[in-house]
Amino acid sequence: MVSIDVPTFYQEWAARSGGVFAAAAGQGPDTLDDIRLAYRKFFQDSFPAPNGVSFVPVDADGVPAEYATPANAATSRHMVYLHGGAYLVGDPQGYRGLVGTLAERLHARVLVPDYRLAPEAVFPAAVDDAVAAYRWLLDQGVAPGNVVFAGDSAGGAMAISVLVAARDRGLAMPSASIAISPWANLEHTGATMRTLDGIDPSVSRAGLHSAADLVLGGTPRNNPLASPVFADTRGLPPVLIQIGGHEVMLSDAIRLATRLATDAVPTRLDIEPQMGHVWHLLAGHLPAADKAIAAAVAFAEEHLHAA
Repeated sequence: MVSIDVPTFYQEWAARSGGVFAAAAGQGPDTLDDIRLAYRKFFQDSFPAPNGVSFVPVDADGVPAEYATPANAATSRHMVYLHGGAYLVGDPQGYRGLVGTLAERLHARVLVPDYRLAPEAVFPAAVDDAVAAYRWLLDQGVAPGNVVFAGDSAGGAMAISVLVAARDRGLAMPSASIAISPWANLEHTGATMRTLDGIDPSVSRAGLHSAADLVLGGTPRNNPLASPVFADTRGLPPVLIQIGGHEVMLSDAIRLATRLATDAVPTRLDIEPQMGHVWHLLAGHLPAADKAIAAAVAFAEEHLHAA
């Protein structure tokens, strides 16, 4: 296992995120393609894929994707995982560490859509791609009750908004969804966007604001598929939201939980004190990360069994 110093990792991640925003805005010495490759390598080097999990590329109805299959996979268990990266960076290859860990512990095959990124493809391209990948999975004969969704950061918001879009397009709902550190409100109006700005080790309000400008392409920040705190979430399956106590997104995660509960969606909100953005990545290096992964897997298992 790679040895990781947690504060150093978050400092490096914050620095790389700043480079992403600059390159996406056409500033800085590096191209966005170069930054994306470096970002992938940083994640691959920091979080290598676990042994015993295979990764196979698939075409999910025109959406490139990757299937992670652990040696202990149960044929009836599937997860759709939506990676983070502020809709600007990230890909299935860079997420093999976290995805492989979830696949292994849940005994499930995990489909990771390589959805289109901004600024080349602005909102709602990522949501459209994820819905198409989910439809493709169902078309393979997978029962929706045998599927659980999950995602982190931008993907954590999509773990809700993609289901809203899928519902509105007549697709059956999966058994449950897990939103990790969701970027759920692109207006950035939550109180912790200010009170925890500078305390959150990897994410800042200014950086998120810059990213949102690039991602939205003129779409209002309160569009319900971009900011699911404003969505009609009625009819969605049970949702687990996991958020760190040091995240600037904390207030908006709480607001998202309130929105879901108001719409009668069975909702559980886990707040882990003093944790930073997507601390789950540090499973095997941080006890709180192992605890969060275990809770997410238990939640998924509970609802897969119920379905």
